[in-house]
Amino acid sequence: MPQRLVRLLSRVPARLRPVPSLRATFTVSFVAVACVVTVLVGILSYSAAARLVRVDQQTVFAEVVRDLRELVEQDRLGPEDFAPSDSGGPRDDLIRSGRTDVQVLGPEGQILDKGDPGLPVRPADRRTAAARFAGTMVEHGEVEVGGGRYRVATVALGGGRGAVQVAQEFSDTEDLLRELQQRTLLFVSGVVLSAGLFGWWLARRQTRRLVQLAGAAEDVARTGHLGIQVPVTGRDEVGRLGRSFDRMLVRLAQSEEDQRRLVQDAGHELRTPLTSLRTNISLLRRIDELPARVREELVDDLAQEARELTDLVNELVDLAAGQSSTEPMQRVQLADIAEDVAATARRRTGREVAVRVEGDTTVEGRAGALQRAVSNLVENASKFDRAGTGAIEVVVARGPARGGGDLVDLDDVGQGDGPDVVRVEVLDRGPGVADCDLERIFDRFYRAADARSLPGSGLGLSIVRAVAAAHGGTPFAFRRAGGGLVIGFTVRGTDA
Repeated sequence: MPQRLVRLLSRVPARLRPVPSLRATFTVSFVAVACVVTVLVGILSYSAAARLVRVDQQTVFAEVVRDLRELVEQDRLGPEDFAPSDSGGPRDDLIRSGRTDVQVLGPEGQILDKGDPGLPVRPADRRTAAARFAGTMVEHGEVEVGGGRYRVATVALGGGRGAVQVAQEFSDTEDLLRELQQRTLLFVSGVVLSAGLFGWWLARRQTRRLVQLAGAAEDVARTGHLGIQVPVTGRDEVGRLGRSFDRMLVRLAQSEEDQRRLVQDAGHELRTPLTSLRTNISLLRRIDELPARVREELVDDLAQEARELTDLVNELVDLAAGQSSTEPMQRVQLADIAEDVAATARRRTGREVAVRVEGDTTVEGRAGALQRAVSNLVENASKFDRAGTGAIEVVVARGPARGGGDLVDLDDVGQGDGPDVVRVEVLDRGPGVADCDLERIFDRFYRAADARSLPGSGLGLSIVRAVAAAHGGTPFAFRRAGGGLVIGFTVRGTDA
């Protein structure tokens, strides 16, 4: 039967099966623990109390029997000494001391003074009544008398003069223990019920924020909208989870916005060279009809457009790779990266590129991305300083950008900068940048009016900004005293 039930349950679709909630699990767990603890405490408490009561009653009865034996052994009392008396006597002492029932037997075991209730007389009791020695005793562990249960002991008076029976009812004790047991069960039930209610309230209170976070996550999964408000309260683990989830959504939303803008900007920029290529390719159908000079210009134009399109695609790939780079973070020396970039630039351009290092330049970052950013800055300086009036200087130093000359900062320059950053500056003696263009040179695909005739895609400096942001820094640019431009970025530093 259980196997058949399991097979039937396995056929139920997963979406129709009950899904245990964290709140229900917490409540059931809390109730289970409370139930186990309460039941164990109740059982142990009842057992200890019952044992103490029973042992105490048995001890009292044993003391009564001992006192009776000592009394008959010392004073040679007869049956008449245990008769009821208004002036008191041994019988009254026995009844008062142990709340016992007393019955007196004659020499042949006949009942001379019946107890209340009357106790049964067995052959062993008759033999004890006829015993020669005082204090001879026979004890019965449990005797049914009038619907009650008694402990009974028969003590001989000696000389065959009879015996005294004493009895102690322990059914009253058992009734008391039974009532105690019932009350313990009621108490345990009340505690379990209270634990269930308290556990449900506590689970509801503790899981409320988790339920809200789960609802926010489900809304994001259902709608795909990353701008959902995430409830963030408290400073415990749930609060930390909420803040982390909120930051994750913000970063995902920013990444989605960056991708959307990248696609839009790339589509806009790719449209121009593709249109030119299509136009030139359509002219190729009549290339035999064109003059030789026009054919040469057409081929040169095709080659130029192809090169620009290739450069643009490469820049887009580099920018996208920079945003989702899987290169591990490691300790690198920015000074060494700058030296490698300078050596490559000297070999490619024949220009003099000087590197100056100030202080410790150790940072935690991605070497490939940082090298790409420094290389873009040096290539930018070499491209715009066409006259080659002076050496291109690369400064790698610890500390934020200091500025100089006619300083014009970006809006976000200096944010997050401090003494624990390392900066890279590239200085040239080119024509510089106009004020209206200086604040936009790090935007994607932005090209100043006087630079649109030069080769390039407008993505090099935006890659610099993306690399700086990924390393906890910011880009900066300002005019250089005496002419030219200082452009660079900062990176969060690390201890040497």
